[in-house]
Amino acid sequence: MVISSFPRLCRLPRGSFFLLGVRGVGKSTWAAGRLPEAHRIDLLDERRHHEYLADAALFGSELAALAPGSWVIVDEVQRLPGLLNEVHRFIESRRLKFALLGSSARKLRVAGTNLLAGRAVRKHMHPLTVAEMGVAFDRKAALRFGTIPLVWGAEDRDAALDAYVQMYLREEIRAEALVRSLPGFVRFLPIAALFHGQTVSVSGIARDAGVARTTVDGYLEILEDTLLAHRLPAYEAKLRVRERKHPKLYWVDPGLVRAVKRQSGPVTAEEIGPLYEGFVLHLLRAHAEEHTLYDELTYWAPLKASRTEVDFLLRRGREFVAVEVKAGQRLISPMLQGLRAIAELPGLARRILVYSGDRSLCVEDGIDVWPLERLSEALAGGHLWP
Repeated sequence: MVISSFPRLCRLPRGSFFLLGVRGVGKSTWAAGRLPEAHRIDLLDERRHHEYLADAALFGSELAALAPGSWVIVDEVQRLPGLLNEVHRFIESRRLKFALLGSSARKLRVAGTNLLAGRAVRKHMHPLTVAEMGVAFDRKAALRFGTIPLVWGAEDRDAALDAYVQMYLREEIRAEALVRSLPGFVRFLPIAALFHGQTVSVSGIARDAGVARTTVDGYLEILEDTLLAHRLPAYEAKLRVRERKHPKLYWVDPGLVRAVKRQSGPVTAEEIGPLYEGFVLHLLRAHAEEHTLYDELTYWAPLKASRTEVDFLLRRGREFVAVEVKAGQRLISPMLQGLRAIAELPGLARRILVYSGDRSLCVEDGIDVWPLERLSEALAGGHLWP
């Protein structure tokens, strides 16, 4: 399967930009295809990395040889964030344009964001979406193996996922010295994977991993900075009931969740709900990169009704769209409980239930019931909002 043939949602900016995404998501392939004439600098090349590490002026000398206005691709820029000083200088002095690719935002948060504020936009590349894969999309395979191109295109996807986790620990965590105790972080990972789609219990993770609460806080931050996970906050408007404050944890890809938990084989009944929910979140976030899909994305769960919630609440201006996700293939009334409970939210423009069936429906109280593919069409066509 030729993964590079999939059209990506990501559009090329006119000027310099950061493009962040997990390893193997296709950043380098996309950049090479969109900027075939660009000068490329790959910091995974150890020889080149060591040369620049010893003498950053060499990087500037290489840029000085390029024609004004040229494009430059710098791959894995987070390995040497100090080079951004030269990037800044050549944007200003020679009008060079940079595609700065990275698999971690941790070292770039201060150096990159502050130094290049206003000179380089920040973009993300996500695992493959339904719209990008087209007829090649397979829902069961996507939930079992995920849709990271490096894994999806492998002959042995289970082996590729296992190797991916080891690569993450070796190249992102150990090589960049992101944690003091690698064994503690290794114990933490599968426990954190168990919380996929759930509210985060820092004390519970700390107890099960045998580390301090403050350490778990740092580990969760590392997962987010290395783009493997995302914490979804609770909606906090002042409604008639007080809202829950704890965020939910979602991993970026269902295949990674399973690999970190060391689960292989077909997806079990216990797994499918959180994996399906997380995949819908992936679609919402991926499509929001290129469209004004929402200003804020949260989940809704009143404290006094702990069993009643809505998975995703999108706010755009003063209007809201509520999206609930259920893995069942047949529509039954209990699936609509959360969407019915949120009906009185001021500004609520649409309520959508995404399920595993294959028919689009509209129930009596105005709730849209969509298959995953219908949601994908709405997102790709900009029709999520009424």
